[in-house]
Amino acid sequence: MDVLPLVGLVAASTAVAGAARRTPVPAPLLLVTVGLIASYLPGVPTYTLDAHIVLPLLLPPLLYTAAVDSSYLDLRANLRPVALLSIGYVLFATVAVGWLAYRLVPGLPLTAALVLGAVVAPPDAVTAAAIARRVGLPGRVTTILQGESLVNDATAITAYKVAIAAAVGEGMSWGAGIGEFFLAAVGGVVVGLALMVPLHWLRTHLRESLLQNTLSLLIPFVAYAAAERVHASGVLAVVVVALYLGHRSWQVDFATRLQEEAVWKMVAFILESAVFALIGLQLPFVLKGLGAYAVGDAVRYAVIVFLAVVVVRFIWVYPATYLPRWLSRRIREREPDTNWTAPLIVGWAGMRGVVSLAIAFSVPFVTTDGSPFPARNLVLFLTFTTVIGTLVVQGLSLPLLVRVLKLPGRDAKAETLAEAQAQSEASAAAEARLEELLADRRNQLPGPLADRLRTVLERRRNAVWERLGAANPVTGESADDTYRRLAGEMIDAEREVFVALRDERRIDDEMLRTLLRRLDLEEAAAYREESDAP
Repeated sequence: MDVLPLVGLVAASTAVAGAARRTPVPAPLLLVTVGLIASYLPGVPTYTLDAHIVLPLLLPPLLYTAAVDSSYLDLRANLRPVALLSIGYVLFATVAVGWLAYRLVPGLPLTAALVLGAVVAPPDAVTAAAIARRVGLPGRVTTILQGESLVNDATAITAYKVAIAAAVGEGMSWGAGIGEFFLAAVGGVVVGLALMVPLHWLRTHLRESLLQNTLSLLIPFVAYAAAERVHASGVLAVVVVALYLGHRSWQVDFATRLQEEAVWKMVAFILESAVFALIGLQLPFVLKGLGAYAVGDAVRYAVIVFLAVVVVRFIWVYPATYLPRWLSRRIREREPDTNWTAPLIVGWAGMRGVVSLAIAFSVPFVTTDGSPFPARNLVLFLTFTTVIGTLVVQGLSLPLLVRVLKLPGRDAKAETLAEAQAQSEASAAAEARLEELLADRRNQLPGPLADRLRTVLERRRNAVWERLGAANPVTGESADDTYRRLAGEMIDAEREVFVALRDERRIDDEMLRTLLRRLDLEEAAAYREESDAP
């Protein structure tokens, strides 16, 4: 097996994603564009999306990392709009786009048109998270989009299975299709509920960070495979498990949390980069298979389907936003007022992605009677153009739309103030506990060590408040920034001495690694976490 093409894909896509961080262009768009260009360069291997690889091997970890970083409490508070989008909208888009395609394309059976509708219905989880982080959407809008993208794949995949069964001649009735849909949805949730507690117990009882993080990497695949084995939704199983584990991550020891966060950030970065590059690289394969359809007709169909996907989302979003408020006083009292701008952003942020393409590639070539699947190549082409169209048109214009509408972003000062107040309360509890412990003769410490504990606690209490203070008139830094910079300079000086001692053979490499790790932990404690969203 030649692994060089795979290594080349990962290396090139991560390099492009890294370069995108230094440009105003969102990484997904740059990756897709580079993939489109690279697909026609000589010497570039042919990469074909395989649903048997994308769905069970790429989708679970991407869903897992997105769900773990989501807020269970925020999703529960926004359960109604999330459900209306992730279930109601996907089914509505499946039928609406499918019916339009059936009326638009001569000779296209309704069942095959509904397959197309199910394929292009779900906005992509990876795209939604990446764009939302980049443009700084308001918190509630981000929660709704992320919640939608976590669940809608399950709805679309199940709707696709029902439509494909009818299209290939397996004789599935609408009643049986609805039954299969609910069975898959309920089964996925049940499998997730059954797995989440044992997996969390295992995570908290393994004593080595290495084993805990190995388990963490296996969890999404275990949940997905277990659900799919019983014909339930693997997507929902992964999401349920991930939300539970993320909500209770504080019960895992600190070493595991630090290592797990670093590992999953790397995994998500590599997979997201490769996935978007793969989308662009599909162009030659899609065009080659277009077959009997004239290019002009195919392009016309593509434009109409793309416009339909965009318009249908708005047709659903605005009524789904306002009708429940008009019909229920309880909803009006419980939820904040929403003006027309928030639904506009939610409606425009419907980018499609790799899941749609992977499902399209899984459409069978023949039906049960051995005849070719009707318009398979056209379905694949229309899916590809819809994905590219939404990524380029909506993805490029979304940041501009957010700026034009002047949506209120996250209030950094208010968040820092809340953080400072929380830290003050926690420090007071820690101080009381420290004095209680020091009063016990079993815990007596020399005065300097006890004072050091108090100093560290005081430093932690004051650090957040200092970020709210006035900046240094010379450097523009806050006191907290200056403290961290000076601490870093001191640590760098120590690090240079340790390396010099190793080079002089006064200490060996093993001792150097021990000393450097100690400095690394000191530096991590001195520096607050910086945002590294793509």
